[in-house]
Amino acid sequence: MRNLYDIIQRPMITEKSTQLKNDHQTVAFRVNRHANKVEIKQAVEKLFKVKVESVHTAQFHGKKKRMGRYAGHRQDWKKAYVKLKSGEKMIELFDNV
Repeated sequence: MRNLYDIIQRPMITEKSTQLKNDHQTVAFRVNRHANKVEIKQAVEKLFKVKVESVHTAQFHGKKKRMGRYAGHRQDWKKAYVKLKSGEKMIELFDNV
């Protein structure tokens, strides 16, 4: 298994993720593109000491960008929506936002 911090890269704090946190006890993370749902679930449970009910993932393709005559593109990335079991305390990271 990979390092936990390689799997969970950072929390996604947006209007949508804040609404999901308040209404459905779901948190969003930017995760490694090659991580699967089982690895994500294990990483969140070990890092934050909570029980996870389900994990949903979404793949995003990097946008094409230009700067003058030079063209390139951003990296592809993956987002994970992690639903905590009922009765679990919300992850502290999101309470300060």
